[in-house]
Amino acid sequence: MEPRMNPFASPVASSFVRRLGAAGKVVTDSSVPVLTQELVKIRASQINGCGFCADMHTKEAVAAGESHARLHLVATWREATVFTEAERAALALAEEGTRIADAAGGVPDEVWADAAKHFDEEQLAALVSLIALINAYNRLNVMVRMPAGDYQVGQFG
Repeated sequence: MEPRMNPFASPVASSFVRRLGAAGKVVTDSSVPVLTQELVKIRASQINGCGFCADMHTKEAVAAGESHARLHLVATWREATVFTEAERAALALAEEGTRIADAAGGVPDEVWADAAKHFDEEQLAALVSLIALINAYNRLNVMVRMPAGDYQVGQFG
């Protein structure tokens, strides 16, 4: 698949992506565990059909110590026994935040309440920001048809 455009060659798109990256640093530096962050990014990317981000974040998760067995089960996390209750709450929040148009009223109160059992207010703020951010990246990459498969761990810093 050939991309429709190279966002890194466009001054506007590359500036936008750099600013997204700077915003993402706030989340990366939060106390939400790195592997939880990667699981959230992978799940949202699966839902949005973003192969580029799914490739990137599965590779980053492995580099951070995630097992292949758990990565293979992200898409079916509800039926899998390998995720902690906190990870399950983060994945549910990621799904509801990604599929926001599918449910009148947005994220259900029970999903939010479950996440709040496992994450403090700052961590919830980080998770909400992360979900919004990965959805922005997914949409950009899907629209320009960024190909998947060639990402190298740490490629973007």
